[in-house]
Amino acid sequence: MAKPFFRLQKFLRRTQFLLFFLTAAYLMTGSLLLLQRARVGLPPGPRAPGPLQALPVAAVALGVGLLDSRALRDGRVSQELLLGVDVLRGPLARPRPGPRWLRSRNSELRQLRRRWFHHFMADPPGPPALSPEAPQPATSSRGTYVGCFSDDGQERTLKGAVFFDLRKMTVSHCQDACAERSYIYAGLEAGAECYCGNRLPAMSVGPEECNHECKGEKSSVCGGVGRLSVYRVEELQPGSRKRRTVTYRGCFRLPENITHAFPDSLVQANVTVETCSGFCSQKEFPLAILRGWECYCAYSTPQFNLRDAVDSSLCGQESEAQRLAEYCEVYQTPVQDTRCTDRRFLPTKSKVFVALSSFPGAGNTWARHLIEHATGFYTGSYYFDGTLYNKGFKGEKDHWRSRRTICVKTHESGRREIEMFDSAILLIRNPYRSLVAEFNRKCAGHLGYAADRNWKSKEWPDFVNSYASWWSSHVLDWLKYGKRLLVVHYEELRRSLVPTLREMVAFLNVSVSEERLLCVENNKEGSFRRRGRRPHDPEPFTPEMKDLINGYIRTVDQALRDHNWAGLPREYVPR
Repeated sequence: MAKPFFRLQKFLRRTQFLLFFLTAAYLMTGSLLLLQRARVGLPPGPRAPGPLQALPVAAVALGVGLLDSRALRDGRVSQELLLGVDVLRGPLARPRPGPRWLRSRNSELRQLRRRWFHHFMADPPGPPALSPEAPQPATSSRGTYVGCFSDDGQERTLKGAVFFDLRKMTVSHCQDACAERSYIYAGLEAGAECYCGNRLPAMSVGPEECNHECKGEKSSVCGGVGRLSVYRVEELQPGSRKRRTVTYRGCFRLPENITHAFPDSLVQANVTVETCSGFCSQKEFPLAILRGWECYCAYSTPQFNLRDAVDSSLCGQESEAQRLAEYCEVYQTPVQDTRCTDRRFLPTKSKVFVALSSFPGAGNTWARHLIEHATGFYTGSYYFDGTLYNKGFKGEKDHWRSRRTICVKTHESGRREIEMFDSAILLIRNPYRSLVAEFNRKCAGHLGYAADRNWKSKEWPDFVNSYASWWSSHVLDWLKYGKRLLVVHYEELRRSLVPTLREMVAFLNVSVSEERLLCVENNKEGSFRRRGRRPHDPEPFTPEMKDLINGYIRTVDQALRDHNWAGLPREYVPR
């Protein structure tokens, strides 16, 4: 009898110890949480990094368990996990082994994650905190302060280029960005948004309504909610003028009704390309057209589009055709075509939850740029990328399940992730091009190129072996589990932009005009095309890599045909 009693006594002692340990862990977690909430109310300033982020232990453990291995490998994390999970930092953190592109994280994303979590844990926010003195128009900028203007109508007050910067927006930064594109006015809104244009409304609002400080320049006014602090741009920094260029688009036959096709004109003896381009830029026209001493400003329209160029020799100054006034030279001005720059969130929640799905490096960001400008509605993202938000993708900051965006970017695959969406545009790109593009992005950001040392290191073969199979499984999973699909090939979108984009917009159930599609074609490159000289790089794919990738190409090609889609384009054929 003593033996079972002894066992029971031993079990109860262990249970007491276990309960004591769990209670202590619970109290410690609660204390850390209270400290974190108290720290949120402190004014911003440098803080020494602690050994742990003040997060509940259970939340960290749960978050790490939920992260998909592929998401960790790619460095992309969904917004839901970003709100409740952060990485351990401080002296206890050890550098993770592996290639640099697996270890590196965008510092801006970490700051925003932390800020969002603080906001989530803190009490409801009040009005934006200002310095003891009200913000004033910047006196150190090179521009002239014009006034405070309303920007809460259906159309933007300044319709030109758009830039955001959540942390470093200053008046000078906005002025330079607008001046480089030949705009006269730079307007700042809500402390972090920059808009450019050449025209202002006649009436301004009270200066007290522009009461937000610039994110990167305290005590300087940067508009307000629906209010623009407008400066007239004076001059550029040295070296910035190189972007104020015009682009020759070709020689074209004049339309029958010039007055109807070309809204504005200038007649001047010995008119030059620079004179004509400057005149049209001030009028916010994207096209400057020269015919002898006549300068016309216009948009691309169905009656005068830029797809029917003729031999440039027909526009020679001494040619008979030029003297007969049948042909004209067309130049692209530095300003944007403003007919498709207005974008907003959906007025009501979308009933159909649409994904814009692609493998990384397949042109998803570029497709979002086209869709936003064609439909006039923002696109969302399963992830958050501060760099994209700063470039004008305002839907990046919106929760991906809000249904306020026309579609949602995702690179996810797997049945659960796919079946959350009602329909999807599946964007496919040649895997050879996709792998190179994504490797460039991982090593050098959205607009850079990987260095030679990256291509020659072990990073590149490891990357190909890991990501090539993902390219295949991504397409196969969406074909298998997607409820309603539109398959779009990146190469076809490049070749036939307007017809393919028209099909994509129809799939999204949005009606757009032909003029708006032509405007998108005029602004097709956006802000995310890699510029500059591509580093000299021989064929990066070894024979073993080609054999691996070619096998996946054949598998995807056959799967598309089995699902009654056209196979992959011919350039995908194993080389």
